[in-house]
Amino acid sequence: MLETLVQGLLLGGLYTLFALGQSLMFGVMRLTNTAQGDFIILAAFTAIGGIALTGGAPGLVALAVLPLAFGFGYALQRYVLNGTLGKDPLPSLVVTFGLSIVIQNLLLEVFSADPRAIEIGGLATQGVQVGDALSLGVLPLVVLAVAVAATAALQWLFAHTALGRSFRAVSDDREIAELMGLDARKVYALATAMAFVLIAIAGVLQGMRTTVSPSDGPLLLLFAFEAVIIGGMGSFWGTLAGAMILGLTQQIGFRLDPGWGIWFGHIVFLAVLVLRPQGLFPKTKG
Repeated sequence: MLETLVQGLLLGGLYTLFALGQSLMFGVMRLTNTAQGDFIILAAFTAIGGIALTGGAPGLVALAVLPLAFGFGYALQRYVLNGTLGKDPLPSLVVTFGLSIVIQNLLLEVFSADPRAIEIGGLATQGVQVGDALSLGVLPLVVLAVAVAATAALQWLFAHTALGRSFRAVSDDREIAELMGLDARKVYALATAMAFVLIAIAGVLQGMRTTVSPSDGPLLLLFAFEAVIIGGMGSFWGTLAGAMILGLTQQIGFRLDPGWGIWFGHIVFLAVLVLRPQGLFPKTKG
C-alpha cells in the first residue's frame, strides 16, 4: 500500500505540470484553454523533432524549447486570444478547440500516428532504493520536484512581485487596472507566455517519461482539467493538491483492478463537482 501511495504522489507531480498552465490562464484571464493537452503534445514533438534535426543532447534541446514556448504563448495571446476575451466564454472555447484540431492534424502530417519518445538513456530506468521493498524512479522524482518548485514559484510570483500584483489586478477588475495605467492586453500576453513555458516543461517531461502520439492531447487535457477543478480554479497550491488527489485515486484504482484506475479518478472528479463545485481549495480574493 505504501508503494501505491508513493506512486500516486509521483503521478500527481506529472498531473500538476499538466494543469499549472491551465490554472494560470484561468486565474488571470478566466480563459479555459481546451487545447492545453495538444499544446503539451506539441511541445514534446517539438523537442523530439529538434533532437532528430540537430542531433543535440535531449537536455539542451529541451531548454531551447522553453524560450520558443514563451514567444509563441505571448504572440498567441496578444494577437489571437485577446480578441476572444469578454463576458461570453464561448469565443475562447471555440478558438482553442479549433487550435486543438489544427495541432492534432499538423502532428499527424509531420510525424504520422506512430508513438515516439525522447530518448534519455539510462535515466529512464534509474531508481533510488528506499528500504528493502521500495524503489523510486529518478525521473518521476525529478518530475515531482519540478512540479512542487513550479507551484511554489508561481505562488511567490503572485504574492511578492510587481508582475504578480499586475496579474491579480487585471484578474480582479480589468477596467480599474487599466485606469491605474496597466496595459491589460500586455499583462494577459505575459501570463500566457509563462503558462506556455509550463506547458513546454510538461510536454518535454512527458516525452521523456513515456511515448507520445498526436492523439494524446484530449486525455492530457482531461487530467489537467480534473486536477484544476478538484483543487479549485485559479489556485496554484489547490492545483497541486488536486493533482495529487487525482494521482492517488488512480493508483488505488489500478491496484484494485488494472481497468479501474482512470475510472476512479473520474469518480472523484464528479464527486467534487457535486459536493463542492468551487473545488477543495479555491482561489481567495486579496
